[in-house]
Amino acid sequence: MKNKAMENRLGDEVLAFINSRRSLQLASLDQEGVPFASYAPFAVGEECLYVLLSEIALHARNLLANPTASVLIIEDEDSASELFARIRVNYTVRAEHLEFDTADWEAAMQALAARHGDRPRKLGEHADFKMFRLVPERGRYVKGFGKAYTLAGESLAGEVVDHLRDGHKIRDASAA
Repeated sequence: MKNKAMENRLGDEVLAFINSRRSLQLASLDQEGVPFASYAPFAVGEECLYVLLSEIALHARNLLANPTASVLIIEDEDSASELFARIRVNYTVRAEHLEFDTADWEAAMQALAARHGDRPRKLGEHADFKMFRLVPERGRYVKGFGKAYTLAGESLAGEVVDHLRDGHKIRDASAA
């Protein structure tokens, strides 16, 4: 039986971590299925992330052609206490293109401007900039060795949280 109090604390921890970061790593697929990794500043919405991307960039064109992507939000190397186990959350996401001058687009722009100042509004004046809502389908939160959790459901905090208990295995020296 899952401990709901632990799930709520972990969900709050995941959201606090996400809110402490300003950019994410984005892996998208081109029309041939070849992966492309990039980054983008982001804002947090109602159970989603928002990014504003120029369609001159490959990741915007990829998301328009194939809405399945992966997002990684990770602790900075310089402040990590353990380089091999940096705190991170990753999601498989469904990218939804938000049409310019709609209520959804404006809500996303307000979230980006609140987080990053006036720069997103200036960029949004250019027709090549596209707004995307990244909706999580599943994820994983890692906060150290032996501290990895599966996040299920279309929620940033994870509607269902499972602790991955398999752990690392010590090599058997006699099997070599």
